[in-house]
Amino acid sequence: MTELIIALSAALLGAALGASVVAYLARRKLRLATLLERRTLSKQRFAELGAMTAGLAHEIKNPLSTIGLNAQLLSESIRESAIDDDEKSRLVRRINTVEREIERLRSILSDFLEYAGNVHVELRTLDINILVDELVDFFLPQAEQAGVRLRPVLCPHPLLAQVDPVPFKQATLNLMLNAVQAMKNAPKDLIIRTEKGTDPDGSPIALIHVIDTGPGIDDATRERLFQPYFTTKSGGSGLGLPMARRLIEAHNGRIDIHSEVGRGSDFTIILPATLPTHAH
Repeated sequence: MTELIIALSAALLGAALGASVVAYLARRKLRLATLLERRTLSKQRFAELGAMTAGLAHEIKNPLSTIGLNAQLLSESIRESAIDDDEKSRLVRRINTVEREIERLRSILSDFLEYAGNVHVELRTLDINILVDELVDFFLPQAEQAGVRLRPVLCPHPLLAQVDPVPFKQATLNLMLNAVQAMKNAPKDLIIRTEKGTDPDGSPIALIHVIDTGPGIDDATRERLFQPYFTTKSGGSGLGLPMARRLIEAHNGRIDIHSEVGRGSDFTIILPATLPTHAH
């Protein structure tokens, strides 16, 4: 139905505007309509998933809290018992292992609920450079602790886009964390670069590059990176990148990946840019 409406519109405009202009407008309208339909289906799917997981979360959280409390009480009872010290230490170590796994399950559940929940953004025109600069200041201590050299390269002019600062920063931070984790056994340079660009349809865009010097990503892995729970790292939840994509899509943007095995990766956030207004 969408294609038919666009085709009829193009036919009516053809005489006045010319074939090339009409073709461009038709392609642009079709692309936007297709994107809107996909996002509507995606929102419906996540709404259903969110409703289901709300009840599931309580079913898991309640017994998990009970297990954790009883493990803590059992540990205290063992420490106060009259059994010999070696046996006491052995039992306490086992209970500590149980407590660590309980915390891990809580963390996994929290990540899952965050991913499955609804994403709400309040968009307003902001300078991306300022947000990225704030994020770099925030992340610098963690980068230094990991032995990573953090190098911001910001666009020399204001880079305006419609964003919600908190989810935008969270998405960018997820990409930065992913980059640091990818460089554990590689040279450690993390470049955050912002620039203006133009989409294939001629629309102005803002680009935020998160570039690492890690081992790179092969084609098969790259195709699966945004699948929930897919991860190549030990201990990872596999939800950081899917969550980043959800947050950026809520900003009407996307994340592109350019990578070459042995030469690092470039995760690029692409947002519709807002043209600056000039006073007259």
